[in-house]
Amino acid sequence: MHLINRLSRAVQSPSLFLRHLNRLYHRRGMLRSYNTDGVDILAEDWDNLLILDACRYDMFEKHQTLPGTLEHRISRESATTDFLMANFRDKEIHDTVYVTANPQLYRNQDRIQAEFHDVVNIWMEDGWDETEGTVLPETVTEYAKQAASDYPNKRLIVHYIQPHYPFIGADTTFDKGHLEGSDDENVWGQLMTGEIDVNKEKIWEVFTNNLEIALPAVESLMETLSGKTVVTADHGNMIGERSTPIPVTEWGHPRGTYTDQLVKVPWLTHENGNRRKVVSEVPLTSENSVDDSVVSERLRNLGYAE
Repeated sequence: MHLINRLSRAVQSPSLFLRHLNRLYHRRGMLRSYNTDGVDILAEDWDNLLILDACRYDMFEKHQTLPGTLEHRISRESATTDFLMANFRDKEIHDTVYVTANPQLYRNQDRIQAEFHDVVNIWMEDGWDETEGTVLPETVTEYAKQAASDYPNKRLIVHYIQPHYPFIGADTTFDKGHLEGSDDENVWGQLMTGEIDVNKEKIWEVFTNNLEIALPAVESLMETLSGKTVVTADHGNMIGERSTPIPVTEWGHPRGTYTDQLVKVPWLTHENGNRRKVVSEVPLTSENSVDDSVVSERLRNLGYAE
């Protein structure tokens, strides 16, 4: 049914149809499953990898004041689930703990089949903020600091939601409460089809504000963590720029599209004290589970497809 709905919307909206043609181009007619120019994040040198969700390089460069040296990398994907698939699928990552505010690994665990030493799902009941409809950055930092204490001989991947919407504290309604369906039906797809009309400058303002809200929490975590910390992003976000090769006006982070705005991500490196001695150990068995309806609700609030 989702496929039928997506095809129907694409037929009715030329911009969505052109989006799909661009995806076919970037994925070479679906012959490659991810951006082969992208970096393998697990092969990079770090003790702590802090991931900002949907954070484009140019926005980060302009607004961040974090300690460290800023470079950029090219991401393997332009959407979170595909990023997880491209970097973690079928891998034994027994030296790493994944601390995440994003439910996508949990929802897609049967497809991704990644074995971390442990996974801390912050978005479960205690970590979710019902008022904002997301996980707040300070909550992510709190959980990550605890994980660093609990697992002193493991690498840490810490996945924040921001600057991805919902926009915290913003006087916006288009990004809250009604998000469902495919990536063509969320707020970005609705901007492409004209179903909602929001000024581009307003989108940039609230998106930037979401990043600035998150950065103090990220800096607090960087000051606590020992070893080599890298701040990066899973992918970027398009805010009304022209895509390629067909120059359709694009919004959001459509899957399988590798423009600079979507795959050029920050790579800020900071060292704090001695490097951690990392040990690979058998994964812990977690009995935590969440009702499917709760997972679906979290994903809808964050604008993800079912």
